[in-house]
Amino acid sequence: MTSMPKDLKPADFINEAAPGVEKLDVAAINRKDRRELYAVRQKIYPRLAHGTFRNVKWLVMAITLTIYYVLPWLRWDRGPNLPDQAVLLDFAHGRLFLFFIEIWPQELYYITGLLVISALGLFLVTALAGRVWCGYACPQTVWTDLMIAVERFWQGDRNARIRLDKEPWTASKIFKKVMTHLSWLVIGLATGGALVFYFRDAPTLAKELVTGTAPAIAYLFLGIFTFTTYLLGGIAREQVCIYMCPWPRIQSAMVDRHTLLVSYRADRGEPRGPLRKGQGWEGRGDCIDCKACVAVCPMGIDIRDGLQLECIQCALCIDACNEVMDKIGRPRGLIAYDTVAKQEAKAAGGGHEPVKLVRPRTILYAVLIVLVVGVMGFGLLNRTTLEVNVLHDRGVLFVPLSDGGVRNGYTVKVLNKRHEPVDVILRVEGLPGAEMRVIGHDAGPISVPADNLREVRVLVTVPPEHVKSLTPPSTNFEFIVKDVASDTEMRRDAIFQSAAARSKP
Repeated sequence: MTSMPKDLKPADFINEAAPGVEKLDVAAINRKDRRELYAVRQKIYPRLAHGTFRNVKWLVMAITLTIYYVLPWLRWDRGPNLPDQAVLLDFAHGRLFLFFIEIWPQELYYITGLLVISALGLFLVTALAGRVWCGYACPQTVWTDLMIAVERFWQGDRNARIRLDKEPWTASKIFKKVMTHLSWLVIGLATGGALVFYFRDAPTLAKELVTGTAPAIAYLFLGIFTFTTYLLGGIAREQVCIYMCPWPRIQSAMVDRHTLLVSYRADRGEPRGPLRKGQGWEGRGDCIDCKACVAVCPMGIDIRDGLQLECIQCALCIDACNEVMDKIGRPRGLIAYDTVAKQEAKAAGGGHEPVKLVRPRTILYAVLIVLVVGVMGFGLLNRTTLEVNVLHDRGVLFVPLSDGGVRNGYTVKVLNKRHEPVDVILRVEGLPGAEMRVIGHDAGPISVPADNLREVRVLVTVPPEHVKSLTPPSTNFEFIVKDVASDTEMRRDAIFQSAAARSKP
């Protein structure tokens, strides 16, 4: 054991990074030189941060959770015989209700459009400011933050949780652990319950779940969602982001030298080291190696090691560092949003490098978003309330009649998106002398029920005197569906197979 130098006092060995600033005993769990391929997970104890970005995260959490839990309970009057839930994925009737928008299975391309817009929006945000989605609005981040807040409520902040895990099992420890996990399960249950409410009328399903009369599938998914929320948000936490989520690998193609990223400004912070009482700032950097940035990191990394795959850009390290800078009287921003281009310019001793938000890739993403939104908006504004689909019989392409005529069979599907019945008149055009007969229906308009699909079987016959006018082996013509009430017509192309097709190999 070494002896204490005579010129030093015991006070010099107090665990302080600077006078009045604690030097935290914490290591970066996911530091790359400590990481093994199959390393056993080391639990991370994030410290509560205070500052602008932590407040923004609280706000985003409150807004997103409120939207998620409250949205299924919002009502929207759509008239009689229609659900009054504002947002409902009605699988039983094959429709998606989004407030005033009603999407049918035949219109799933709108869902595709929404997914494309979401992806492009994520690309744009990532190109501008890195993984801000991951750090603030990702469900994994939101629920993990909530779970950590609950854990902190029952067990205390970082140091208290570390001490609790090292203590032997006592009544107090058992109580705190049990209450923590029970709270997580309640959150998981509320999360799973809210999710199943999106698929069926929320008040009705809630009553059925309580009384035990809900469908078995509802209980199954409720259990699955409860367990996954508990496991991913309460237990796995950062493991999901590091090992399960593909986005950290994809984002490397989205960022460039001008992307704003949470960065440690080494040109200002180095050389780092503890600040002794009475010591000046000459010949040293502003970083006092207090490791407050490491202690608050939910991913267990040290931002001072540079850009890392594990960093979710939550910016809590900025809050922690700014708080320390305030205590030691140094300017804020030792850790801040910065670009690689600006840091390289500083390291080279060059001039000021401006932040370039408008760049070819950001312009491209923005233009694509506007384009897709425009196409979807145009489609929604010009969508029809009637849709017609014509299918030719596949088993028998044509039937030669004894009198020399030819007959083809078709299935005509008329989708009525209105909330009241619609009468339509069906006819054909483009076949000389053609006769049309709807099986099971007498002459007159065909009634299509409200919010429903009417499927009719149609036989089209060309008499013998007109068979020679057909174009072998098939002739193009049109089915015309006329709305009696609005006098509008919809045309659908069809093909009439003739007897001349026999000669085709």
